[in-house]
Amino acid sequence: MLAGKAAIVTGSTSGIGLGVAQALASAGADVMLNGIGADNAAELSSGIKREFGVSVIYSGADMSRPRDIAQMFDEAVAHFGKVDILVNNAGIQHVEAIETFPTEKWDQIIAINLSAAFHAIRAAVPGMKARKWGRIINVASAHALVASPFKSAYVAAKHGIAGLTKTVALETAEFGITANAICPGYVLTPLVEKQIPETARARMLTEEQVIRDVLLKAQPTRRFVGTEEIGALAVFLATDAARSITGTALPVEGGWTAQ
Repeated sequence: MLAGKAAIVTGSTSGIGLGVAQALASAGADVMLNGIGADNAAELSSGIKREFGVSVIYSGADMSRPRDIAQMFDEAVAHFGKVDILVNNAGIQHVEAIETFPTEKWDQIIAINLSAAFHAIRAAVPGMKARKWGRIINVASAHALVASPFKSAYVAAKHGIAGLTKTVALETAEFGITANAICPGYVLTPLVEKQIPETARARMLTEEQVIRDVLLKAQPTRRFVGTEEIGALAVFLATDAARSITGTALPVEGGWTAQ
């Protein structure tokens, strides 16, 4: 389905990013994994290569640093010859009331969750335009569509991703390129696991109450979204069957934003 295509998936050594990378590889795409200081990078790369028979490389690029992002693209192009599919997934979170929200955390979240996508797209688009084909998939969040308290930086960044996606879609529509945002609800990833105790402190609840009464309460299905669900949608968006889908924000959140 995606044989001959090459993909970069940022933040892909665990969680949603890893699920997306595995799904793209299972569809035949060569993949560059990315994550800072991932001790398991070599194991992950060799495992995906062995299971799916595709080329897999790894970049330890820090997505808060534009120079690292540019170097990551240079490495991918040097190895694969091109980048056809870009999945902007890298993200961090911090949960705290806005009046005490650390300014350095705000800057870091905006840099990794929003600005990194801009820098990566900026690097990817010229080659995609030249080849008249490209897929840009931004992993946003249900928080690109609705807000929650104590997540000012994250919500601002994800709303920004939704707007960036629309703008890029309009700029590239005549070049065989699509740009879409996937908006997951709560997926039990390391990022979500980390915010459970933070949310418990911010709301003065137990961790069990956070899972039941805050996280899963938002999702009418009352279950966490699976990484394989996000991966399957990413694969579809990367195929020619989705060539007329662009500029969208696609919720995968168990009905959260339908309420």
